[in-house]
Amino acid sequence: MYRKQKLIIYIFLISAILAVFWQVNQFDFISLDDYAYVAESNHIQSGITMDGFCWAFSTTHAEFWHPLTWLSLMFDYQLYGLNPGGYHLTNLILHILSTLLLFQLFNRMTGAVWKSAFVAALFALHPLHVESVVWIAERKDVLSAFFWMLTLCLYVYYTEKPVIRRYLLVVFSFVCALMSKPMVVTLPLIMILLDYWPLKRFELNKTENNLTGVTHRKDLLWLLWEKIPLGILSAIFSVIALYAHYIPSRKHFPLSSRLANALVSFITYLEKTFWPHDMAVSYPFSDHFQMWQVMFSTLLILIISAAVIMMRKRFPYLFAGWLWYSITILPVIGIIQVGSFAMADRYYYLPSIGIAIMLAWGIPSLINSYNISKFILIPLGVIFIVMLSLLSWEQCGYWKNSIGLFNHTLQVTKNNALAHNCIASSLAKEGQINLAFYHFNEAIRINPDYADAYNNRGNAYLGSGKHQQAIEDYNKAIRIKPDYADAYYNRGRAYFIHGEYKLGCIDAKKACESGNCEILKIASDRGLCR
Repeated sequence: MYRKQKLIIYIFLISAILAVFWQVNQFDFISLDDYAYVAESNHIQSGITMDGFCWAFSTTHAEFWHPLTWLSLMFDYQLYGLNPGGYHLTNLILHILSTLLLFQLFNRMTGAVWKSAFVAALFALHPLHVESVVWIAERKDVLSAFFWMLTLCLYVYYTEKPVIRRYLLVVFSFVCALMSKPMVVTLPLIMILLDYWPLKRFELNKTENNLTGVTHRKDLLWLLWEKIPLGILSAIFSVIALYAHYIPSRKHFPLSSRLANALVSFITYLEKTFWPHDMAVSYPFSDHFQMWQVMFSTLLILIISAAVIMMRKRFPYLFAGWLWYSITILPVIGIIQVGSFAMADRYYYLPSIGIAIMLAWGIPSLINSYNISKFILIPLGVIFIVMLSLLSWEQCGYWKNSIGLFNHTLQVTKNNALAHNCIASSLAKEGQINLAFYHFNEAIRINPDYADAYNNRGNAYLGSGKHQQAIEDYNKAIRIKPDYADAYYNRGRAYFIHGEYKLGCIDAKKACESGNCEILKIASDRGLCR
């Protein structure tokens, strides 16, 4: 009966995920990051070669050091070429595997089949997770999540018989997770959390030697000691991540604004857990929060934290779930700035598991009647999962192409310069120049220091034969971002087209110094630059 239940759950999870996400095999590349990661990346399109392997392990391109993510995309290129459906399919497979491992993890630790199934189903089908699954550039999310789940499964395997061979498997899997996305640096803390509940390794483990009668204790100090190698790895990869994300020309928000945003975002993620609405690929950062928002968020965080701490002995799963959410969201909550956005759905991919734990074990603990649990609670849980699935299916549809995605983003957000810039670039490629210029102008109106918008509008001018206007926009982009390789590249191209070869060569060399040597090579081959 137990095996039959597990098989039914596996089949349900796989079928539900395919029903919601199978449509992605018809989706296109998205103009935001997908081109940088695949469609316009010469390194990815070289496939898996020794040069590509070395590049993957040495580059911080796209502001990350995640060599396994690059290698997985190279492998996809060898299989699918530039067919975006193949890359979407790989993301989907990784999401399915992570879901099945998550179910196996909690089922093995707790023996609670249906509660574990609920945690896995919420992870698999929540609308906030659509972004991680359907965005090709978020391969790092689904790949790191797979290794996250695998590492925890191997860790549970290790705790059942703590021997070095099993521990080395944990370390290897954790390194793979770190090389997929640095957000997983909190994993050693989650292991300690699982030691508390449900593994209950915090309770002194007394073992008596049958010959001597001596009692040995494996206490908290040992549990912390065995995490030290993993903690050192986390520290190293955190430093690498901070180095990769450091961009001197990026606008930096005041610490007070970042703290306020972190508090409000912390609660906003919870709100969207139960009421998934207005989901977007980009949420603009606001420098100004109303005081009541910050105070309400702070108060709510303190109340929930105090409650789970006071009830930790009676309801340890509430304490474990709340800390899982709090710990895993902390690196990406925005206190340390890694972008110009307030929050991101993809950042909730792993933290959401903590809230799922609280729901799966917390709600049934409030109901003592078996009949109520069976005939009311289970149907309500099923209805909740079905509703989330329908919302995920709808949210998934917005990702079919760039124009649809960013149109939706503009509908559900305000003053979103990034969305205006991205939709403008897509419209320009499709020849809708007038509408593209409208959105470029809106992006610049919202953010006058938006270098990418000036650069992309310059490309639109250049494509329309307006060389002087293009050069003016490239000039503005370079003034804002002096190390902007693409702007130097594009301005050099404009100079060459305009016949100003000397200026074109200067920009070609500057573009090369900033990392883009393509135009210099072409100009040199044609004898235009020496």
